[in-house]
Amino acid sequence: AHLPKHCSTYTVISHKDIIDTTKIILANSGFKINEEIYRGNTNCEIAQGIYHIKPFSTNDPTIENETELGMMFAWTNSYDKSLRFQCSIGAYVYACSNGMICGSVNYARKHRGSADQDIKTQISSQIKDAERVYKTILKDRDSLRNTELSLERQAELLGVMFMHEDLVSPRQLSAIKDEISKPSYNYKDYDPENAWSFYNHVTHSYKTIHPRQWMKQSLLFHKFMMANVAMNSQTNTQVDTINHSVDVI
Repeated sequence: AHLPKHCSTYTVISHKDIIDTTKIILANSGFKINEEIYRGNTNCEIAQGIYHIKPFSTNDPTIENETELGMMFAWTNSYDKSLRFQCSIGAYVYACSNGMICGSVNYARKHRGSADQDIKTQISSQIKDAERVYKTILKDRDSLRNTELSLERQAELLGVMFMHEDLVSPRQLSAIKDEISKPSYNYKDYDPENAWSFYNHVTHSYKTIHPRQWMKQSLLFHKFMMANVAMNSQTNTQVDTINHSVDVI
């Protein structure tokens, strides 16, 4: 993708610099990259990077013994001023690569001055907090897995998500309906009337979302599920993930 040529006060943050910086910081922080996934629009003015990662070593049995969810780091960036730079630690399901993004703290600034250097600092801060955030995501998964969710209730939730929350499109509704009827993947301990199963059907449909919206949509859906569906949702602690973003305006 050609680098943007905006006004002289605009600080370019190139996709290449983000990729190189991410790889260096992950390696220096003790993480192995198992897979790299990149997406973009036609001319790659909007780009997304997803990294399936794993610590080279950890003394935490919760992380060491996990067999269903892997750790993930993701970012999005634009050259056309259509969205802010964003990055977040998340998780992905081994069976299907469905992604999970959660967060509550934002970092934002304009593409000016030392924005390119500041982003390196923010990526580093995010990755350094990866294991804590990942363990919180595992707890959220367990809460969802322990929550019964009838097919009737799933239909009601989809109606709310479509009509009021703008969390699913008509195309995604159709995909979720198909997944509920006949899942595409062999999920661990699958139960069709379970909140974790429903979560996976929705995140599977999110694979068709434009890179511009994927992180935001995934984050909003996670918050929706934890607030309205997960067992003991009133007592669940809000995930304190640092979801960094930088204004491109």
